[in-house]
Amino acid sequence: MSLMRLAYASEATFQAKPVEKGVEPHVARILMTSRKNNARDQLVGGLYYGDNRFFQYLEGDESAVRETYGRILKDERHRNVKTLIEEPITERTFSNWSMKYVPLSKDVRQFLDAEGLESFDPANFTADQCEKMIELIRNSSQDQKLVNYDDDRATGNQPQVMSGGLKAGIIVAGICIVGALLFAGSML
Repeated sequence: MSLMRLAYASEATFQAKPVEKGVEPHVARILMTSRKNNARDQLVGGLYYGDNRFFQYLEGDESAVRETYGRILKDERHRNVKTLIEEPITERTFSNWSMKYVPLSKDVRQFLDAEGLESFDPANFTADQCEKMIELIRNSSQDQKLVNYDDDRATGNQPQVMSGGLKAGIIVAGICIVGALLFAGSML
């Protein structure tokens, strides 16, 4: 299996709506689909959306990255898609994320200010700015993990869609339901 990384920039074709729960609604739908697909395909990476533009970074098996990028190129929510980085890698650097989302944050504002950029326009990033943006996403303090890799379990580094607490809660709820049904059945 050969690994690769890919970063691209694009412009959103939709009109941004008011932010709900910290995420623009169109972007939230993209994230939900990306997290599901990326977990299935064992892709990792990050996404930033700002000034009606996207910057996305992907890592994983070359065929899975290329297939995902092919879907993005056909996605009507993106236009003027520009490949910024496309190269082989020897190991993953975003091993904990199926798709990390970084909202407009102090970190991004500081990055733009330090680079002398008035707005977020990743299609015009230099190679160095792309690497800095990837590092910013990788190290962002925003905790928006919905799908993560849980390396402490013997899962072969497979994506974990539910946290341990959620699984425990579902099991306890199931046991309570079964208990209630048994109790109700004994009353008949």
